[in-house]
Amino acid sequence: MKRAPVSADWIESVIKDYVETSSENTLQNPANDRAFDSPLVGFSSGGDSIYLDFKTHVGPFHWTPEEAFTLAFPDSKAKPEDLTVISWVLPQTEATKKDNREQTVYPAESWARNRIFGQEFNDKVSKHVLKSLQEKGYEAVDPLHLPDWKIEKSERFTFSSTWSERHAAFASGLGTFGLCDGLITAKGKAVRLGSVVARIALPPTPRPYSSHTEYCLFHSGGGCTGCIDRCPVRAVSSNGHDKVKCHRHSITIATEHVKSHYGFDGYGCGLCQTDVPCESQIPAREGG
Repeated sequence: MKRAPVSADWIESVIKDYVETSSENTLQNPANDRAFDSPLVGFSSGGDSIYLDFKTHVGPFHWTPEEAFTLAFPDSKAKPEDLTVISWVLPQTEATKKDNREQTVYPAESWARNRIFGQEFNDKVSKHVLKSLQEKGYEAVDPLHLPDWKIEKSERFTFSSTWSERHAAFASGLGTFGLCDGLITAKGKAVRLGSVVARIALPPTPRPYSSHTEYCLFHSGGGCTGCIDRCPVRAVSSNGHDKVKCHRHSITIATEHVKSHYGFDGYGCGLCQTDVPCESQIPAREGG
């Protein structure tokens, strides 16, 4: 199939138009409220050495874009520099964030709905991007939905995965990590993320930061303890994020609450992502 010319602007418009106009961007509640506001989009090269760095910082199991792409297209012989990682940020709506700000132990219904139905829509965003690229003649893959994707034990991080949406977004100039491990973006930390790897060479989005925690007020010396104070089970401390405690609360315990109080099968928490300085923006440093 002959390839049609494709630009970064075109891909960004494909994602933004779909999120802004799709009837499936919904929390699937009686009011049919939107799940997400307009997205952010960034790009990084498959040949960027940062993906090799992730094998040290995350674990040797973390795929490079080339490894993920080759799993989907084993005969492609694509070189790293032939590939681009397309990453997007889906911001929670103001209404959902407001609902969750008011919670102190369990997620608001809208937040729990976003965790389930919002993620279902995020998966549809990915499929839409893949289809749009394929119609133009470009091979592309969603690493998170490869059969080989899995959670891996990590001596440093307890558990990690073979492809991390947060790390792809960080590499693509979209944000840096906070104390609770959430990604702080220009639309804040109350977001969901997605990415695909495509066989197309596009200009990478500049990374406007020099540190992987640059936007976090705690790590930048601002003295912020917002996410520590918000966590109902003390899974966040000055030492970082206790994934075991967090998982137990947000997956195991919250599941029962969501089912009994909201009437559907769901889970989540997100308290550390709301009612904090980085909820909806990159927080300003004192005197900055």
